[in-house]
Amino acid sequence: MVFASDTAEALRSAVELVNAGEPPVTLTTVAELDAFFTRHGYTGRHDGTAAELRDVLALRPRLRELLLAGRDDAAGLVNDMLAEARAVPRLVRHPREDWHIHAVPDDAPLATRILVETAMAMIDVVRDDELSRLAVCADDDCAGVVLDLSRNRSRRYCSTTCSNRNAQAAHRARQAAQPATA
Repeated sequence: MVFASDTAEALRSAVELVNAGEPPVTLTTVAELDAFFTRHGYTGRHDGTAAELRDVLALRPRLRELLLAGRDDAAGLVNDMLAEARAVPRLVRHPREDWHIHAVPDDAPLATRILVETAMAMIDVVRDDELSRLAVCADDDCAGVVLDLSRNRSRRYCSTTCSNRNAQAAHRARQAAQPATA
C-alpha cells in the first residue's frame, strides 16, 4: 500500500470532488452529495442541504490547486488550509475503521472536514515526495485529475471513459496504418 487507508480515501474523495466539475458534470444534487458522503465513509455532521452542497462544490478550485501543486507550493497550501480551519489533530476510531487522524470536530461543516482531510492526506504525499501520483488526465480533451495509487505508477487517465476513448483512438490509428489486404 502506498499510503495509509485514510490518506488514500481522502485523496480519492478529493479527486472525485474535483473531477465532478469536469464533463460530464456530476455531484449536482443533495442526493448525489449524500451518496458521496456515504461512498467515502465520512462521519460526523452532514446537513444534507443545498447550502452544504454549494459549500462543498466551492472547494473544487482550492482542492485542484492543492492536488496539482508542486511540493513546496503544496506544503504552503496545506499549512494555510490547516491554519484557516484551526486544525488540531487527534486520533479517532470508528466501528468500521481503526485508529486514524481527524483534525477538526465532528460537528464542523462537511466542507471544512473535506478541506482539512485532504490537507492532512497531502501531508503524507508531500513528506513521502509522492506528488507524481497526482496529475492531469492524459486525454487531450480532459482536464480531470488522476490519482495513481498503482504499484507500477501506470495510471494515466482519470476515468475508464478517458482510457477507453484513447485506447479506441490508438486502435483505429494502428488499423489505419496497416496496409490494406486484397
